[in-house]
Amino acid sequence: MDRQTLAVAFWFLLAIVLITLFLLVRQQRTTRALRVRADRAEERARALAEEERHLVEARLPALAESLGHRPVEVPGPKRPDAAEGHEQVLALFADSVRQATERGEQSARATLKSMMRAVQSLSNEQQVAISAMQERHDDPDVLAGLMRVDHMNSQLNRRAQATAVLCGSWPGQQRSASPLTDVVRGATSRIRDYLRINLPAESDVAVVSRAVEPVVLAVAELLDNAARHSPPNTSVEVNFQQAHNGMVVMVDDGGVGMTVEELDRAARLLAGHGASDINRLGDPPQVGFAVIGVLAERYGFRVSVDTRSPYGGVRAVVFLPTELLTRVSKPTMPDNAVALPPEQRRPPTAVVDDAVLGRTPGGLPRRRRTQPADQGAPPSAAPVPTPTDQRIATGLAAWKRGTESGRATTPPVAEGNTQA
Repeated sequence: MDRQTLAVAFWFLLAIVLITLFLLVRQQRTTRALRVRADRAEERARALAEEERHLVEARLPALAESLGHRPVEVPGPKRPDAAEGHEQVLALFADSVRQATERGEQSARATLKSMMRAVQSLSNEQQVAISAMQERHDDPDVLAGLMRVDHMNSQLNRRAQATAVLCGSWPGQQRSASPLTDVVRGATSRIRDYLRINLPAESDVAVVSRAVEPVVLAVAELLDNAARHSPPNTSVEVNFQQAHNGMVVMVDDGGVGMTVEELDRAARLLAGHGASDINRLGDPPQVGFAVIGVLAERYGFRVSVDTRSPYGGVRAVVFLPTELLTRVSKPTMPDNAVALPPEQRRPPTAVVDDAVLGRTPGGLPRRRRTQPADQGAPPSAAPVPTPTDQRIATGLAAWKRGTESGRATTPPVAEGNTQA
């Protein structure tokens, strides 16, 4: 083989080697680039999977809880670059939860409203039956039992009425304008511990007709709350105070007071916020402040519980603006009536002298049976009323006025009235 052939073969082999080296280098670079891209894709896939798991396990449950039962902080994404589109998912999820919650609330409200209307109807029928029996019976034990049933029925009606108000119902039909003392007396007759309530003196300031029942219900909830959260051997004081543009009803108890969290919750509910969702009122539900807030917002009065009572507990303040007030003339007593001392001007069961009539085991006044006069006896044989008899008759008359005043504010079930 000559040199020329060897030279050609050499250059040919060199070209093949160079081409092979070039291809190897290029292949190595391509492989390295692909490996980097694969590593980045794998890292991206891991980040997306981790962020999706974070979305499903943490963010969506927190969002559902914040929308459903109690406000909680919804955590943000761990890696914002891997959470593209998650905000839209959260927005769609929140909208779906809100719609489902609203439908559930509407259904629950409609059901509760219908049930409470039925309960109120039965309670009103029972009230009529109790009143009829009280008119027919004079036996002290029977009357004592009827009065206890009457009182329990008033409490039942108040609970049903409060629940119905939370569900969107009106408190009841319009009433005639009533003095503030009668409003508080009517509220007192609807709570369990009514004997612990010290009523203020008579006032000629009255609540206008459309606001009587709402104010009665609001004050009843405050009195019940004050009595339940204070020692049973203490009293609950109610006082009136004139303001430059309205009237104030103050309820003072000797309880343990309220914590900062409780005061914040009460202020929010009394301002009319947070009562729309009955699922957030606790278990068991604490509806008192929520009902008051709904009534205050609807009828234009204000209620606060952020003041400390001089007895160490809470002072609840109900401010009634001038547009909800009017004036009424004070009732006059008959000439032969015996005025009761101030300490006996209490709820119905405290207006009769214990020493004269005595009391039943349940603490209710005994009612003396009236003996009819002999038709055959001459007119002179009829007993002459003594001051004690007059005192008893006056006490019973006051008791009857008190019970009628309390029942006069019991709301009927009828709806569709034109209250504002």
